[in-house]
Amino acid sequence: MQQRKSTLLLVMIAMFAALTAIGAFIKVPLPVVPFTLQIVFVLLAGSLLGSRNGLLSQSVYIGIGLVGLPVFTQGGGITYVLQPTFGFLIGFAMAAYVVGWILAKVEAPTKKHFIGANIVGLFLIYAVAVPYLYVSLNFWLDVKASWSHILVVGFLNSIVADFCLSLLAALLAQRLYPVFQTARTLKIVRVEKEHI
Repeated sequence: MQQRKSTLLLVMIAMFAALTAIGAFIKVPLPVVPFTLQIVFVLLAGSLLGSRNGLLSQSVYIGIGLVGLPVFTQGGGITYVLQPTFGFLIGFAMAAYVVGWILAKVEAPTKKHFIGANIVGLFLIYAVAVPYLYVSLNFWLDVKASWSHILVVGFLNSIVADFCLSLLAALLAQRLYPVFQTARTLKIVRVEKEHI
């Protein structure tokens, strides 16, 4: 029973890692920080997989990118940590964990819980990404950029669209949450019946 449950979880973790990678290629090219649909899959991972497995899905995504597979918006490889947008990837992992953690505190999450958790996750992503963008440009990339410029290109350019996407992710999560919960329950029930 435990082995089958573990297999199901591994499949879901891999699925959300793959969806985040796919989201990287659905993008609108903006200066410095391209706008992508990744945030939808990151927030869904946290909402549907829970804190630990949501974090694992994003860690798998980041890991396969850092070993060289071109799954990030601008390629892959260990040197991607020097990219100004790498802070978003760190934020993705943290947001998936926090969204799952918030929802786990509620016995039966409703629409407002999903929306609230996703908004917290969204602002956590930007809280990590914007300072990382500033540091990377000004220090190791030697591109002088003021905080006001960073706030425009790293926050104001995409926050409205990302906010709308986080609301969409919350509504999707609310619909899919029972399905994911049922899938886990059915798997356990099916395995228990086989052992009777």
